[in-house]
Amino acid sequence: MSGLLALLDDVSAIAKVAAASVDDISAAAMKAGSKTAGVIIDDAAVTPKYVQGFAPARELPIIWRIARGSVVNKLVLLMPAVLLMAAFAPWMVWHLLILGGGYLCFEGAEKIVHVLMPHDEHSGGPDGSHDVKDPKRLEEEKVKGAIKTDFILSAEIMVISLSAIEAPNFYMQAATLAVVAVLITAVVYGAVAIIVKMDDVGLWLNENGRFGATRAFGRAIVQFMPWLLKALTIIGTAAMLWVGGSIIVHSLHEMGWHYPEEQIHHIAVAYGQQNPSLEWLITAGIDFVLGFLVGLVLIPVGTKIVAPIYGKLFGGEKQPQ
Repeated sequence: MSGLLALLDDVSAIAKVAAASVDDISAAAMKAGSKTAGVIIDDAAVTPKYVQGFAPARELPIIWRIARGSVVNKLVLLMPAVLLMAAFAPWMVWHLLILGGGYLCFEGAEKIVHVLMPHDEHSGGPDGSHDVKDPKRLEEEKVKGAIKTDFILSAEIMVISLSAIEAPNFYMQAATLAVVAVLITAVVYGAVAIIVKMDDVGLWLNENGRFGATRAFGRAIVQFMPWLLKALTIIGTAAMLWVGGSIIVHSLHEMGWHYPEEQIHHIAVAYGQQNPSLEWLITAGIDFVLGFLVGLVLIPVGTKIVAPIYGKLFGGEKQPQ
């Protein structure tokens, strides 16, 4: 009996340690996931464009295929590479973060320039539309294009998450990255599925609602969705520039160049008047401006050099913005 009680006591101790580990993984995953806000919002804003032009019955299956490809990108392709880098070449993390931050700045600045100086789309037909004579082929192309774009965004998410994880060992690091990968994929594509189907929900309520208030609510949903998508695009663009600028500044600080981060901190403290919220807003505003300036410098590099090389190597068209 004493042996059995001792065994139960050991099992209880192990369970407590396991529960604590789960809590640590969850906390680390939440902290790491919060660092990727700009990429997540942009992903949620961009992905609905991949199901435009398809029958409503194909929208959710397409989103499911993209989400499944996103999980493969994160867990099968990127996570082993990121963990190996952290184990054997941790100095590369900050260089890759600067590269990822630069990409965010490029994307955000290009979106703003596109709004201020519109230009014709080069993909699809003369009016930017796509040939829908072969829906299955178009769906395959759309899904492949979305998964390629997701790979770039997922790489940023995994590297940014890795830099935010303070795990005591390799296994905790791997578990936290896996949790981040699954949760972020679920949040992004779950939100995308809801956004995409809200129009259908609104139409159904408008046509089948038994009460005037229900039908009015359905019409309000249909009218609100375009505004929501525009708001997501604006918020996502602002978040990309802010996060991109912040990543570059902080990565330079970690690599030994402290001047930019220190100057931003001094300005925020000087004008923040001892108000933490105001100091944060000033810091975020400076990071946003720096991100936009970096993006402007990178636009000709991305459009004239990187995009043509990418097209030749992978035979793909420029990804939609």
